[in-house]
Amino acid sequence: MKLSKYIHFYAIVILVVPVLLAAATTLVAQQPADSGKVNITFDPAKPQEFVIADITISGVKYLNPEQILSFIGVAKGDTVTIPNEDISLALKRLWAQRHFSDIAVSATKVEGDKIYLDIKLTERPRVSAWNFNGAKKGERDDLREKLHLRRGSEVSDYLLKVSTDAIKSYYAEKGFRKADVNIIQEADTLVPNAVKVTFDIKKNQKVKIKKIYFEGNEKIKDRKLRKSMKKTKDMRLRNLFSSKKFNDEEYPNDKESLIRYYNEKGYRDAAIVSDSMYYINDKRLGIKINIDEGRRYYFRDITWVGNTIIPSVVLSNILGIKKGDVYDVVAMDKMLHQDQMSVSTQYMDQGYLFFNIQPVEINIVGDSIDIEMRIFEGKQATFNRVNITGNTKTNEHVIRRELWTRPGNLFSKSDFERSLRELAQSNNFDAEKLMVQNEGWKLTPNERDGTADITYNVEEKSNDQIELSGGYGGNTFIATVGLKFSNFSVGRMFKKGAWRPIPSGDGQTLALRFQTNGSYYTATSISFVEPWLGGKKPTSLSVSAYYTRETDGYYYQNVTQSLETYGMSVGIGQRLKWPDTYFTLYTGVSLQHYILNNWQSYFLFSDGQSNNFSFNVIFGRNSTDQPIYPRKGSDFSLGLQLTIPYSLFTNKDYTSMPDNERYKWIEYHKWTFKGALYTQLVGDFVLMTRAQFGFLAYYNADWGYSPFEAFILGGDGMSGFNRYGQENIALRGYVNSSVTPLVNGAYAGHIYDKFTVELRHPVIMQPQANIFAYVFFEGGNAWSTFDKFNPFAIKRSAGIGVRLMLPIVGTLGIDWGYGFDNVPHYPNAGGGQIHFTFGMPM
Repeated sequence: MKLSKYIHFYAIVILVVPVLLAAATTLVAQQPADSGKVNITFDPAKPQEFVIADITISGVKYLNPEQILSFIGVAKGDTVTIPNEDISLALKRLWAQRHFSDIAVSATKVEGDKIYLDIKLTERPRVSAWNFNGAKKGERDDLREKLHLRRGSEVSDYLLKVSTDAIKSYYAEKGFRKADVNIIQEADTLVPNAVKVTFDIKKNQKVKIKKIYFEGNEKIKDRKLRKSMKKTKDMRLRNLFSSKKFNDEEYPNDKESLIRYYNEKGYRDAAIVSDSMYYINDKRLGIKINIDEGRRYYFRDITWVGNTIIPSVVLSNILGIKKGDVYDVVAMDKMLHQDQMSVSTQYMDQGYLFFNIQPVEINIVGDSIDIEMRIFEGKQATFNRVNITGNTKTNEHVIRRELWTRPGNLFSKSDFERSLRELAQSNNFDAEKLMVQNEGWKLTPNERDGTADITYNVEEKSNDQIELSGGYGGNTFIATVGLKFSNFSVGRMFKKGAWRPIPSGDGQTLALRFQTNGSYYTATSISFVEPWLGGKKPTSLSVSAYYTRETDGYYYQNVTQSLETYGMSVGIGQRLKWPDTYFTLYTGVSLQHYILNNWQSYFLFSDGQSNNFSFNVIFGRNSTDQPIYPRKGSDFSLGLQLTIPYSLFTNKDYTSMPDNERYKWIEYHKWTFKGALYTQLVGDFVLMTRAQFGFLAYYNADWGYSPFEAFILGGDGMSGFNRYGQENIALRGYVNSSVTPLVNGAYAGHIYDKFTVELRHPVIMQPQANIFAYVFFEGGNAWSTFDKFNPFAIKRSAGIGVRLMLPIVGTLGIDWGYGFDNVPHYPNAGGGQIHFTFGMPM
């Protein structure tokens, strides 16, 4: 603390330091101008009393004078003795505030025993600019946000020290544990009593953990203990892709993880006796952890007390722990509280929200422990208020129809979790936030009246899509314009003010798409989906219509051949109650009309008109937790598409019949299976395993296969143009369509299988963008006939990729895959391939 060099007194000299009270003091009074100055000498041995007639504060710019007067300890009307400690104590109180760099006290007037005082203060300098040297732009932005430094704040030793410590802590988290910070203060020549403060940062070398040592561990190897620490890793080869910096915040968590690992192995008494961190050199750290393992314990007898609703035998089966099992308290807690089939879930699904269970060790004999499960069942609870907040676009009834939690219903944990899942699956809200307690939802139990209020705080996200793209397909450039409105409202189309920019809020989907490159290819489609037909049950209605035209008119060539397709489809989807409520059934009909004019492109016939009237049935089950980045659950579907077997109702000879008559009505039956399983491994790592199968068959061998239906396997699973009836199946690492067999120059993929394994991890999960990366292994193949089918004779590949979900654009992907196997009819189909995709192809 810097003290003022001078404290001036006019009329009185006030003694600040008690030692000076023994010295004589000369006081100069400020008298009226015509009276001159009077020198008054006081003897410290003969103090005089004065009444303070007035006290004023001068020199302050930022602080409030009234507030300063309130805490100095003397006020107008007080009697003070001079010389004495009355005024000295007042000055000490001012210094203690740390707001001033200089304090001067003067008497402006003395009238008999009355004295008028003025306290002149010099405020500490204010900061006109905060600067950082030695930091990158992003780091400077982070530091400003972390330190909350403001222009105009006063300079104090405390503020500078706290800021310096915070800067060092910031860089320590980044691995620069020996960062130096020097403070440079420069007077601002443009602003009075202001300084510019610069933090001069020298990061020095990044410090990494070289090795983690353990002492005292005899039962569990060092390797397993290091693996149990999730964020604290040393410089071993197995940690090549892990951060080796020391994180002060994560290190205590990792020590807890280490002890939890011991607990999982039955060492209930395991403890860290001591741990230390030391520098091996300027760039390397060492960590030493001393452990007391204790003995290993086992479960003996487990008894249940207080359970009247669920029998003890059932509870023991749910717990899954037998006598002699290792005393794993972590697994026990999981099956009591956390698992989807836990004891707590069984009770809460029956309304026992206030249920509580406490495992108590009642007896320890040698290495065996008896556990008593003490249960408080409580009374059943019902849902009271079900609140919805945050929906700025989606109508409330659209949200409520997805909820399984209704006011008056018995509380159910599974129904509550199912409600969150259905809201996430609607794809209208931020699924990541929705799953977080107190952000996406809040449960307020009221044990007194046996009710619970629940609030769903949804955050709308934009899932409408605009497609403006150009691509190269079919040896030509194709332009695409598409609009997809995923929260459309037909009912509001004629309401005033609804077109801002479109009527929305009812969860319907309207899609419009147009593709062309001029004369070669043109495609137009429109589709509409109502997910809750009638608004009472989750029965969906889907309607679509489309038109395509392909020709051989590349660029400016004359058109000599063409294929036109007119089509429409109508379908109804239902949510089933059996076998469980995750099952769905879709039934639909579709009609296509084909017009061929000298068409020579990979087809069985070239001239004439054909009709395809088919029935479609899909039986599926989807239990994934969200649509964009599923972490758990499965998605399976079994589909059948079939036409009327026209050829079986006639006695015509189809082997000699002209093609335009033979294919007037298309007939076939097509079977498909698609299944995906999502398993959350560690953290946000998700393992996705998927299998697919398709089989196209005919009713009559003389009639043969449909000329329009086929499975096209290979590449990114996309095409620059779409032919209805052909299913493009991705097989990364191979050229598009290359794994599809050819018969007489036409695609003849009549049966296929495909298997995929992906290890995924999210990069960004925000409403503005969802990005995840993955490595994949997959294999598949296609055959022309069933007798050639060999499910194990697959074309294998592996690679890496990334998926981006952008609200306006939709899902984009880029993959690099390497195909390991040769394709006999397509040399060089494999090898390294880069694939760009739109959407989420199976």
